[in-house]
Amino acid sequence: MDRTAFFKACVKAIRTRNQAVKSSNLTSKDTSNILGRNRSKVTTEFGLKASEVKQNVSKLKEFLLKHRKDYINAVSHVSSGVTAMSDRERDQIDQDAQTFIRTCSTAIQSLKDGVVSQKNSEQVTEHRCNVLEVLEKYLKAACKLYSEQRAIRVKRVVDKKRISRLQCDNKKQSGRTMEMNDNPITSNPTHDGINDVEHEFTPEELQTFEQENKRIFDEMNSLANEVRNIEGRVVEIAKLQEVFSEKVLEQTKQIDHVYETTVKTTENVKDGNENIREAIKNNASFRVWILFFLVMCSFSLLFLDWYS
Repeated sequence: MDRTAFFKACVKAIRTRNQAVKSSNLTSKDTSNILGRNRSKVTTEFGLKASEVKQNVSKLKEFLLKHRKDYINAVSHVSSGVTAMSDRERDQIDQDAQTFIRTCSTAIQSLKDGVVSQKNSEQVTEHRCNVLEVLEKYLKAACKLYSEQRAIRVKRVVDKKRISRLQCDNKKQSGRTMEMNDNPITSNPTHDGINDVEHEFTPEELQTFEQENKRIFDEMNSLANEVRNIEGRVVEIAKLQEVFSEKVLEQTKQIDHVYETTVKTTENVKDGNENIREAIKNNASFRVWILFFLVMCSFSLLFLDWYS
């Protein structure tokens, strides 16, 4: 299941929040020293590395989807005699995909260690943890896509081997039948043409046929067991996919809640800045009135002293 649209929506929400915080800082330049924060630097090293990981996972998904048809079409040569991708190329894709997944997982773990080791504010730490969780979900979606393709490939390879064995057994059986038909049945010259000699299988031939039937039966049971195992794995993958979908929906709700909380926090910061400005203005006017009162009292005392 493709999660690119979900990740873009998360990035858009984070960008909207950053723009709201930036506009709040522009409207409250005179009180920026009171808040004690510098928001001029929007792009951080963490953001660049997270964006790089997201781009790498997107490239992996695009690569898997681009070669999906040729990768899982492992039985095309049975019908047409030509395949667009060899088994060696499929093995190389498996190796490259596994290396790519390990690299992205290591990068995410490195970012996690950096978030834990760095001493940032609680809001920044929570935001980065949410970003890393979204990246993990995105990487798990790519891993699920690769696992499904590999499971389909293995199932089709097993089906191909089963068909090849059946074709080989049919050829052997038809060869024995033709050989038996080519051998003429000798008749007894003392009898006339009406009474033919009855043909019976020898004990050696019966034993050979019994062993052959037992071998074919064992092979069919083995193939049936392999197919059942693959079907069980596919069912397990489907269950895991369902669990992942539920977790992604829960994460979407959590991200929406975090976004709403961030917007409310931004509005509260704006209201706080306005209240601070009003308090500063009120304090200034109050000081002016006190100074005016003291001056008037001084003049009144001087006037009374002069009058007396």
